[in-house]
Formats: sequence, structure tokens, C-alpha cells
Amino acid sequence: MILSIDFNSDEAFYIQLRNQIIIGIATGRIREGDSLPSVRQLADNISINMHTVNKAYSVLKQEGFVKLDRRKGAIVALDVDKQRVLEEMKEEIAVAIAKGICKGIQREEVHQLVDEIYELFANWEESI
Repeated sequence: MILSIDFNSDEAFYIQLRNQIIIGIATGRIREGDSLPSVRQLADNISINMHTVNKAYSVLKQEGFVKLDRRKGAIVALDVDKQRVLEEMKEEIAVAIAKGICKGIQREEVHQLVDEIYELFANWEESI
């Protein structure tokens, strides 16, 4: 698993880690039951503070992507609460669509973009 931090990004490091792990799960590069690197190991590998990695893992746990075990560390374990996930997606997509409308993005462009992104993740292994 290759994770990296964009030190020039305005996005918080823990959010960057969280997003990369979620995308890894969506694309099949990280599978349910896989162990994530230890907090110390990941922090050393990408040269960030251990507390930042710990925060990313905690957020992933709260969002139902991993379970934390004192002996085994962070394990990918998907909590499948589809309704909750759909509500969260609706809130996040609503803000993104509102931004797009403010910038003149048309409905058809949004639909095309969503389809492209969904296909990218659904067919990730075929595209690499």
C-alpha cells in the first residue's frame, strides 16, 4: 500500500490519509480484513507525526471503514450501514453541486463527471 502526503496542499494531512485509504478500499487495492500499517510505521514511512496517523485511523473507525484492535492495529472492516452512507454522500454531494452551480456547471456535466468517477473506481484494476 503506497500512501503519500502532499505537503503543499491546504488539505489536512489526516484527511489526505483518510481519503487515500477510502479510495484504496473502493478500488480494491486495500481489501476487507487487510491490516493497515501501524501508526508508528506509517508515520515514519511518510514523515509525519504519529498523532496525525492516529487521527486518520480514528476518523476511519468512526466512519465505519476500520476497526482498531490493540494487538492487531487497524484492520479494514466495513460497517455496512447503507442508509447512513447515502445520507452522508447526499450532504457532501449537495455542497459540491452547489459550488458547481455557482461556477456555471450544468446538470449534464455533473452527471458525466459522476459516471466517469464511478467507472474509474469500479474498473480500477482494469485501468492499471
